[in-house]
Amino acid sequence: MSFVFFLLGLFSAVLTYNVLRPLFHHPKWIVPSFIGGWLIGELGLHAIAVQLLVVLLFVLFGAVSGFWAALGMLLFVSSWLVLSYHYFSGYKSKVLMDSIVGPHRDPEERSNWGQHKELDVSRLLRPFSDFKDDQIELIKNITFASYENLDLKLDIRRNLAPCENAPVLLQIHGGAWTYKYGSKNEQGVPLTVEMAKRGWICVSISYRLSPDYTFPDPIVDCKKALVWIKEHIAEYGGNPDFIAVSGGSAGGHLSSLLALTENVPELQPGFESADTRVQGCVPFYGIYDFLDRQKLQLSLGLEILLRKKIIRQTKAEAKELYELMSPLSHVHENAPPFLLVHGDKDSLTSLGEAQYFASELDKVSQSSVEFAEVPGAQHAFDVFASVRSDYVIQGVAERLQQWYRDSQA
Repeated sequence: MSFVFFLLGLFSAVLTYNVLRPLFHHPKWIVPSFIGGWLIGELGLHAIAVQLLVVLLFVLFGAVSGFWAALGMLLFVSSWLVLSYHYFSGYKSKVLMDSIVGPHRDPEERSNWGQHKELDVSRLLRPFSDFKDDQIELIKNITFASYENLDLKLDIRRNLAPCENAPVLLQIHGGAWTYKYGSKNEQGVPLTVEMAKRGWICVSISYRLSPDYTFPDPIVDCKKALVWIKEHIAEYGGNPDFIAVSGGSAGGHLSSLLALTENVPELQPGFESADTRVQGCVPFYGIYDFLDRQKLQLSLGLEILLRKKIIRQTKAEAKELYELMSPLSHVHENAPPFLLVHGDKDSLTSLGEAQYFASELDKVSQSSVEFAEVPGAQHAFDVFASVRSDYVIQGVAERLQQWYRDSQA
């Protein structure tokens, strides 16, 4: 039993090491490494509590004695210390977001930042809570587009307090553009709830997914949803003249592409004359260059996914489509404001590519381009409550508020 205890200690150490040094290169191990790093990293105290319970059980049964048990205990304790440091390093996100939000505050806003940044401890203890709020209304499954055997639907979150001409946030879910990998129901919830609390109208949409559909179908659907919002959101208290867009991973890609391809006819078949401009974009850990022109992707995983399921052609066979689907190909001077969010431990999408995209956009855009490199954050770190996630969400919410304030000046 002592050797079993040592093996469990070793496993604990491996899990912690994976949080700090996730795998980037091997296609078969990237996803398991991501899942482990994501859950253990953002739920560090919960992981420690579970492991501590296991250790106590071994102690109660008298199985912790001898060399192997001592070595196992050393591995456990060392792992817990490192994991605790990583978890509480999430407080660095407050400093990061303050550096982005701070320079744009009105003097009257400065005293509010601390109030906005207080964390909900009860929610941190229950990170997978549904983020329900008695002041928030959720209107589900409104059809915005129909195809043969398929209706695309959207959800609306809004404050129960009467609202009129409120700013709008369009949320696009991630999930590798693939069926059952993600949906509007569980992604972007912390941000949309926070914005609804602040009086915004938040719209979470569905779109056509692989393997039944390929590009450009997803971006066409996102644009159809945007047009629906512009035509109907006033009925729900929203302002069709101020719409910001956000999304994570595949949603980060689609939100960026949507924001940069306003009124591009190839992506608006049948509604070419519709206005598809947005007033701001906050992509989380997105993909910005399908062609990988700077060779910044760390894994072949994305290329394999695009070739086999999403575009179903190689780069050589469909270079124009790969380019059309790349936000990097569409940077221009009239782009809306951007705030890009990416974790420095992200093992599924490239931090370097996101930085390069931001720098290229910043060179030509007349609007602000800001980059939040979140210390210690894995892919999808914002899906549930954590110190890191909550501070980033609060900072993003503040910046969205500032964009809206500036647009009304």
